[in-house]
Amino acid sequence: MTTLSRRHFFQGATMALSATRVMGANDKINLGIIGLGGRGSSHVGSYLTLPEAQITALCDVNQAARERNQVRLQKSSVAKASEYTDMRKLFEDKNVDAVSIATPNHWHALATIWACQAGKDVYCEKPASHNIYEAFRMVEEARKHKRMVQIGSQSRSTPNKIRAMELLKAGEIGQLYLAKGLCFKRRKSIGKTPPEPVPAGIDWDLFLGPAPMREFTRNRFAYNWHWFWDTGNGDIGNQGIHEMDICRWGLGDIGMPKTIVSTGGKFVYDDDQETPNTQMANFAYGPKEVMFEVRGLLTGPEGGQPVGTYPVGNLFYGSDGWMWVDGAGFQIYKGEKSEKTMDIQAARGGDGTAAHMKNFLAACRSRDYKSLTAEVEIGATSVMLVHMANISYRVGHQVTWDPAKKNFGNDAAANKLISREYRKPYVV
Repeated sequence: MTTLSRRHFFQGATMALSATRVMGANDKINLGIIGLGGRGSSHVGSYLTLPEAQITALCDVNQAARERNQVRLQKSSVAKASEYTDMRKLFEDKNVDAVSIATPNHWHALATIWACQAGKDVYCEKPASHNIYEAFRMVEEARKHKRMVQIGSQSRSTPNKIRAMELLKAGEIGQLYLAKGLCFKRRKSIGKTPPEPVPAGIDWDLFLGPAPMREFTRNRFAYNWHWFWDTGNGDIGNQGIHEMDICRWGLGDIGMPKTIVSTGGKFVYDDDQETPNTQMANFAYGPKEVMFEVRGLLTGPEGGQPVGTYPVGNLFYGSDGWMWVDGAGFQIYKGEKSEKTMDIQAARGGDGTAAHMKNFLAACRSRDYKSLTAEVEIGATSVMLVHMANISYRVGHQVTWDPAKKNFGNDAAANKLISREYRKPYVV
């Protein structure tokens, strides 16, 4: 792949800016929630706490998920929301100003692009895209249609992590040379589930969307879609994208690496999972380096964490010391004896999601995309590192990124994985 295709309009649909309403200064922002599984239900809960938001539409391919969240709205004394199975119908709804997307990864880019074309602002869960090509396309469409697009990297709205990054920028541990992301999240075997008839109330065609048509299995649905290349990106693109984004952020929002190499495998388990449960990745930037490690099996601690824990966080190394940062806070160690000089505990409650959404809603009013804490270009750049690591892992060798061509040079095997074959009419 040497150029990026401009083919992106889906067949038979007409969506325009007229699909939105004119808001008054004090009006609530009307939201449609797309994808109502575990994370989507959390979106509903977070928006219910924000007085500037009003949920007016619910969309999911699973009827039961729509019904559960409709009941939740009613219990919160919120008017019944419009219901949609197909997000394209929601995008035509003039009573929706913005959408919050919590679909599986393979839908993130296309849902965002369609929403932008329909004149809707977008909050899209991480990872921003399912592949590199989609990441570029999301930025293009957000700019073209002047849409606010926030990616769900809520660490950038979390106070203790903001403070940690400020200290790194100020030189608290000297000249930075290495950022390391850890995703030691315990993952047990998913077993094997056979093909079966699609359960009542589920639109399997819409669930798969841009992905190839497959027979329905329990493991390909619900949470375990993360572990199939058709729909997910493994744990480096699930939990790990948060830490990957923090690696870049701490190094000054560093851009694309020069070379990438990733190794690992799916070890121990004999099950349906396709993505690795153990993965190492190195990203070379010249004077700096990013390292990333995924361990889903039993493992020991790292980064000064106590025995028996599974660290998920970041290590930063500088000329004067090192820092550990995670959801609980951050610690700084300095000098030849690694003496602890700072230990900051995070405020209790929440993971920054509500604050991140509040920042998104404020940008919907100000129309200043630069005020977004995880604007689409930030999220797209971070997820490209995830995709580069997975590409290196899948082709079995180091890859070299060509920033001018936006590809891996003459590496045909790697270039093939920059995009995918889209199933019509779900074409990015």
